[in-house]
Amino acid sequence: MSKRHAFVLSEQNFAVEVLQSNIPVLVDFWASWCGPCRMLAPVIEQLSAEYAGRAKICKLDVDAFGSIAVKFGIMSIPTVVLFNRGKESLRFVGVRPKTVFEDSLDTLIDNGNK
Repeated sequence: MSKRHAFVLSEQNFAVEVLQSNIPVLVDFWASWCGPCRMLAPVIEQLSAEYAGRAKICKLDVDAFGSIAVKFGIMSIPTVVLFNRGKESLRFVGVRPKTVFEDSLDTLIDNGNK
């Protein structure tokens, strides 16, 4: 099995990959200098492999693309936002256990993206 990595978002691809996606999207808003973000990174990578084809797992560097972070009201990092059909569904601020993200993604997927 090849290793999957979280999709890297930018201003150029955010709308298509997140807002126009027909499957749930988890976006990790992070920065390289953020210790808690580095703690969360392995969980995000694991989710990317485990949810391949069922949900998009993405990362957005708030230092590189601050305008997107401002647009979505990201005040602290890490912040993980789940989008469903282009709209924010859930938001988690700070490091959370992997099961929190799994349960939330499973609920969105099980509900058939309604």
